[in-house]
Parts: sequence; C-alpha cells; structure tokens
Amino acid sequence: MKRTPKSLKKVTLMELFSLENLGNLVMLIFLQAVLGFDNLLYISIESQRAPIADQARVRRWGILIAIALRIILLFIMIELLEMLAEPLFSLDYEGIITGEFTFATIVFLFGGGFIMYTAVKEISHLLAKDHLGEGVEAKKRKSAASVIALIVFMNLIFSFDSILSAIAITTVFPVLAIAILASGAAMLFLADGVSEFIERNRMYEVLGLMVLLIVGVVLLGEGGHQAHLHLFGYEVVAMSKSTFYFSVIVLFAVQILQSGYRRKLEAVRAHRKAVMPGTDQPGGGAV
Repeated sequence: MKRTPKSLKKVTLMELFSLENLGNLVMLIFLQAVLGFDNLLYISIESQRAPIADQARVRRWGILIAIALRIILLFIMIELLEMLAEPLFSLDYEGIITGEFTFATIVFLFGGGFIMYTAVKEISHLLAKDHLGEGVEAKKRKSAASVIALIVFMNLIFSFDSILSAIAITTVFPVLAIAILASGAAMLFLADGVSEFIERNRMYEVLGLMVLLIVGVVLLGEGGHQAHLHLFGYEVVAMSKSTFYFSVIVLFAVQILQSGYRRKLEAVRAHRKAVMPGTDQPGGGAV
C-alpha cells in the first residue's frame, strides 16, 4: 500500500496540549524508552574504549550531539518521507536474490551488519587469551573524539527505527521533539550507572554484546523485509518486537539464574572445605 504524503503538522499552543497530543506524547516517551535500551547498552559498552578519565565526558557529549542530530533527522525524514520510500535500485536475479532497496532499507541493512560485526569482534576479544590476566586494561583504547563519533554514528542508525515508529503515531513536530528530548535526558541520567554496573559485573558485558548481536539480526530482518528481499527463493522475514524483547528477557533470566547457581556452588565448596579439608583438591570430591 502506497503511503500518503506526510508533512509537519503546525499546531497552536492550545492544540499542542490537547488530550490527543498529550496521549501521543506519553506513548512516544514510552516507545523511545523501550527502543532506546539497546542504544544505551551500546553507548555504555563502547564508551569503555575511551581513556578512563574521559569516559563520562564521552558518554555525555556522545548522547547530547546524537540527540541534536536525531531531532534534525526527524525534521528531514518527515519532510522527505515519500522521497525516502522511493526505491533507489533493485536486484532481480531470480532464485538467487531479488528485492527493491530504499534509503531506509539500506540504512537498516548496513546498520544491522555493522552492529553484528562490532558485537562479534568484541566477543572474540573477550574470549581471546593473548592478554589473559590484564583485565580491562587489555582493551585497546581509542581517542575520546573517535569514540564520540562512533556513538553518534550508531545512535543515528538506531534512530531510524524509532523515528519511523514515532512518525506512524503522529507528525506533530513539537510532540515528537519533546519525546526525543525526554529519552535523551533519560539516557544522560542512566548512562553512567549502566556503565558502572557493567564495569563492576564484567559477566554482563558478554550479555550486553549478545543483545547487540540480536539487535543486528533484527535490523537486518527489518531491512530485508522492507526491501521484499528473497535469498535463494526464501523470503527474509522481520523479527517481531515481541520476539526480540522475549529473547532479551530470556537472556537476562538465564544470566541471573547462572549467577545465583554459581554463588550457591561457591558457598557449598567453601562449606565442604571448612568441614572436610582437602575435598577441594583433585580427587578429593567435587560438587
């Protein structure tokens, strides 16, 4: 179905505070908060690549610049929505690959691939034994400017999904802008806390990277679905948001259960060692 042209709705101050706009604002703030979770996770993990003294500043400036650019992107996307929906090129190799690619689908596909590459690279680094025992300092540090640039770039990729979802609810620019500013304020408030939590609980860094890996799959699926992409005769289907969040909840639940079970095993071993010295040695019994 062809979308009808959309443009910015001009409203008076009285109309801005109508029940409809206030209801849309509440819904958009909730939507931005939910969709911003993976973005915040990425910012918290990537900021640890910057020099330790600059990490808080990197997160703060990365979010501020990204939010300003997101509002500009919102204005542009509303005005050029029909143009962005027009196919830029198509592929028609029947039985191999077919599809029509718009600007938005290219962003989704490129962004999804880049996020997956980043997550796999970071997971590989965490599993590498080359710098075993060096801890966090084994990470290759980047300059604060390069980390800020990467955070802003990735934030814009994440923005496409949230902005397109927001435009489907309303095209009243002040309402959309207030929702984006509110989500930005929430990210500024939570970024340091999330980063400190990951720093103290290194096991959750792998969990965060796995979530980002799933986000990459979601973006690839969304881009392929919007492009009506078929690979070797099979249609690329988008992962539903409910499936994504269910997967994330399962990952966190498994991690929490494993952490609790690990603490139980350590307590049992400590108790056995206290009452029966030598049971923690090889051949002395194990839990």
